[in-house]
Amino acid sequence: MYDLNVKERLTAYQYLLKDKLAGDKNRELIALLKDLKLAARQVSKELNSGALNGTLGELTGSKNTHGEKVKKLDLIANNLFIKSLENGGNCCGLVSEENDKVIIFNNETSKKSKYLVLIDPLDGSSNIDVNVPVGTIFSVLKKPGNQRQTLTKDFLQEGTKQVAAGYIIYGSSTIYVLTVGKGVDAFTLDPVVQEFYLSYKNIKIPKKARMYSVNQGNFFQFSNGVQKYITWCEQKDSKTGRPYSLRYVGSMVADLHRSLLKGGLFIYSQAKGAPQGKLRLMYECNPMAFIIEQAGGLATDGKNDILNIKPKSIHQKSPIYIGSSDMVKNVCKFIKK
Repeated sequence: MYDLNVKERLTAYQYLLKDKLAGDKNRELIALLKDLKLAARQVSKELNSGALNGTLGELTGSKNTHGEKVKKLDLIANNLFIKSLENGGNCCGLVSEENDKVIIFNNETSKKSKYLVLIDPLDGSSNIDVNVPVGTIFSVLKKPGNQRQTLTKDFLQEGTKQVAAGYIIYGSSTIYVLTVGKGVDAFTLDPVVQEFYLSYKNIKIPKKARMYSVNQGNFFQFSNGVQKYITWCEQKDSKTGRPYSLRYVGSMVADLHRSLLKGGLFIYSQAKGAPQGKLRLMYECNPMAFIIEQAGGLATDGKNDILNIKPKSIHQKSPIYIGSSDMVKNVCKFIKK
C-alpha cells in the first residue's frame, strides 16, 4: 500500500523543498522540520550506544509531570530537542511531555517565529532497557494572531489546526514519518552519512486488517463495549477472518507504525483506573491522528473525531481508537451499544 519505487535519492530537506512544501512561504517550516530531524539523529545515536555509555535505566527518584518514572534517555532526548529547536530559531515555544509548563524561547529570532511545537521526546521509554523500538512524536501549530509574546493559550488548538505532524521510530532502522497535510511520507536514516532519505511515498493504510493492539491486561478495567469488541476479535469466524491477531508492543509509535504499513487498530481506552485514558491529546493523539487520517485511516475517542476535540490544558489526556477505517468504525459500533 505504499510506493517502494523511489527513483531519486532525495533527502527529507530536498523532497520537502521540491515537492510537499515548495515555495518561499514554507521555508521557515522546512527549517523547523530540519531542526527536529537534527535532534532525532542525535537521539538515535544516543539510543544505539546507551548500553555502552551507561545511559540506560531510570533517574533515581525522578518523575515527570504525569507521575511517571523518568529514564535517563528521556531527559537526554528532551534536552536534545529543546536545544535544537531553540538554536534553530524557527520555533517560538514548546510543550514537552517532560516539562510541566510551556517553554518559551526568548532569543530574538525565535520571538519572530510563527510556529509552535508539541512533543513527546521518547514515547515508549519503559521499553528502552530491553531494546524494543521507541519513538518521538511531534505536532506543529501556527501561533494564532500577530502578538509578539507567546502564551500558554496559544497552544490550545484543535488537531485540525496542525500544519505538520510526525514521528521518528528508533528500531532496526531509524525512520522519520511525516505529514504536512498532503499525504504521508517516510524517510530512513542512512547511518553512514547520517542523513534521512525518502524511502516511502504517499503511504496509505489498508481499510481492513486482522490485527489489533491493546493492553490485554487491562481487559476487566475497560467498558463493556470495549470488552465485547475484544471478545469478538478473539472469536473464530471464517467469514470475517477471525480470530484477529493481537500485537502489542507497549510503544504507541511502534504499534501504530506497524498498523500504518500493514493495517490494524490501536486501542488505548479509558479504564476504571484511568477514566480519561492515559495518552496525551496534544502531543500523542493529535499528531498520530493527523498522520493516520492523511493516510486514509480514522482516529476517535469513541464518540468524537480526535482532531476536533477542543483542548483545555496542554497535558490533557484522551482515550483513542485509531487505525484502519473499517476497524475504527466497527469498534465504535460496540462502544455505542
